[in-house]
Amino acid sequence: MTSPAPHPSRLDPARRDYAAILEAHDRAQAAGERSYLDPSSGLVVQTRDAHLARGTCCESGCRHCPWVGADS
Repeated sequence: MTSPAPHPSRLDPARRDYAAILEAHDRAQAAGERSYLDPSSGLVVQTRDAHLARGTCCESGCRHCPWVGADS
């Protein structure tokens, strides 16, 4: 199952690594993991499900925050 794409202000769809990032995210979510390694930077990134489990936005600019743009 594919997750909704991150808000464009958090992940620019024009990035060359955009598809690889979404694939890494979706693989992590399918495996029930709360994070994945960014394929370009190697940094740990929380999945959308990890944010939903927390229940609120932390205002840290997270890539997969499900609340970005929710009220617009």
